[in-house]
Amino acid sequence: METSPTGTVRQLIREHYAQLTNSERKFAQALLDDYPGAGIASITAAAANAGVSTPTVARMVQKLGFKGYPAFHAALLSELQAKVSGPEARRAVWASEAPESHLLNRFAEAVTQNLRQTFTNIDAAQFDAAAKRLASTEGRLYVVGGRITRSLAEYAFTHFQAIRARVTHLTSSSATWPHYVLDMEEGDTLLIFDIRRYEDNLQRLAEIAAARGMHVILITDQWSSPIASVAEHAFNCWVEIPSAWDSNISTLSLVEALVAAAQEERWPDARERFERLDQLFELTRLFRKP
Repeated sequence: METSPTGTVRQLIREHYAQLTNSERKFAQALLDDYPGAGIASITAAAANAGVSTPTVARMVQKLGFKGYPAFHAALLSELQAKVSGPEARRAVWASEAPESHLLNRFAEAVTQNLRQTFTNIDAAQFDAAAKRLASTEGRLYVVGGRITRSLAEYAFTHFQAIRARVTHLTSSSATWPHYVLDMEEGDTLLIFDIRRYEDNLQRLAEIAAARGMHVILITDQWSSPIASVAEHAFNCWVEIPSAWDSNISTLSLVEALVAAAQEERWPDARERFERLDQLFELTRLFRKP
């Protein structure tokens, strides 16, 4: 299969979208609207469901870099399997192909590759727009994560709260979220983390926020959470490592990049806020002097 070495089918469509004809774009949009289900069917059924011809589908998948529809179909099935795989299945994948080198070397190589792929696939304009939104105090910023990503959400909250006012960290218990939703308004921003296995409660929260006119910023993995369909900005982070668990290193690096960009966006107001925060730390004597 001749594909981009770093792209999922969704990302390949985005990369090659400008090269597609109108009919090919029609199929591409149908696939994105029901991803990856619309492409799991046979080429005849997939074309009919999208209202295009079979040759149109065949030409589009070749433009994405696939030799033919079977390879395209197999790639979507592989993505679907990756989305639903648990820790045991993930370990089996890398363990069967693990080189003889030490785990530390394999881990370092995987993490480095994840970082490279993550930052290579970030659109600079989207990043700048998201950072500007996160820095803006015209609306309140809400931050939330899931079972694994709640630590990332807390990390992001701690830094954004130091940079700007009006930041709220939603608790890990979804039963309390209606209390936060009660105060959410049009123009507010929701920074949400969701990686495989994707969480239904996070998706519902994002849908409610989007319906209220909020700006939803999603940080997810390379397979992309369903929340991407309602997100104003969605960032994909590569997470696979030689482990039964996914890595948060590239995700954390993206968070730190967004924090740094938001800080610059608010400078010198952020500097003045940092100084006042240090004064409060001094008054409360929370930290030992060097």
